[in-house]
Amino acid sequence: MQQYLDLVDRVLRTGTYKPNRTGVDTVSAFGQQYRVDLAEGFPLLTTKEMTGFRWNSLIHEFLWYLSGEEHVRTLSEETAIWDAWADDEGRLDTAYGRFWRRYPVPEGADRLPGESWADPDGDGARWVNEEDGRRTFDQIGYALDTLRENPNSRRIVVVAWHPANAAVSTLPPCHYTFVFNVQGDRLNVHLTQRSGDVALGIPFNIAAYSLLCHAVANRTGFEVGEFVHSVVDAHVYCGQGARGDWYADNLGALQSRLADVDEREAYLDVRDWLVEAAPAEPEDEEGYDHVPGLLEQCARTPKARPTIEVADKPLDELVFEDVQLHDYESAPGLRFAVAE
Repeated sequence: MQQYLDLVDRVLRTGTYKPNRTGVDTVSAFGQQYRVDLAEGFPLLTTKEMTGFRWNSLIHEFLWYLSGEEHVRTLSEETAIWDAWADDEGRLDTAYGRFWRRYPVPEGADRLPGESWADPDGDGARWVNEEDGRRTFDQIGYALDTLRENPNSRRIVVVAWHPANAAVSTLPPCHYTFVFNVQGDRLNVHLTQRSGDVALGIPFNIAAYSLLCHAVANRTGFEVGEFVHSVVDAHVYCGQGARGDWYADNLGALQSRLADVDEREAYLDVRDWLVEAAPAEPEDEEGYDHVPGLLEQCARTPKARPTIEVADKPLDELVFEDVQLHDYESAPGLRFAVAE
């Protein structure tokens, strides 16, 4: 998908050197956005392999979001991608699906004067649930009903962000809010992300929210439209220790070479220069510099997009086999280490 490669190129050409909490430095760019027409095919990247264990992780994570679970015990049976942030009992202090499906509703004295909240005895009865003496709001249920009953609404917003939780959470939501918007007979999704790992996270985000658009379109009678993605801090990890420090002094030289790139193959020349000029990554730190692998990706020509088939059944009942990918062909996989 060329939109993704263009994002990679913009971040590397215009970004700044930026250390962060993980200890693995980044090249970071502010306020990146791109759009993808889902009618032209499913945007699973073809410039690196995304099937096998990657596809397995993606689908199981997506189903986990829809489940509303706040722990990773079931998810861990299929993929370990969230294990590093869970406690010893498998709970996460922030879980996307929990807020999608069970957003806390304040009660009694917890409500400030003048606030309005959906109640189980009022208009919000369809979406408010009683849970262990607490009330929660099902944002996905609300979105589905609104799309069926008032598709022109501009208020079909789902959030995974709670400020008081995010202030102390081990890992607050990165892709923290999305909006459904209908234009004609097409269902569109706009995702806003506070922080985006360009090499590893964003390819998953593209696929997961495009999949969500397909699944929701099935249940509400729309055709799929566009996926629009806004990333506040789009970053490429560039290594730690001496390797990361090298970028602090040499990012300008890298960007000067990128400015001269006018054909795909030239990205490989930049990669070769970087590998020769930068200090080697220690064996136990290999793969934390994502720049060489992304330059190799930029040199590859995207293949035709695959198609996807999602069973038309309630979202709560979807299982792994209900999502079928067709006609996917890709370049070989690339290895990127995860900065935690």
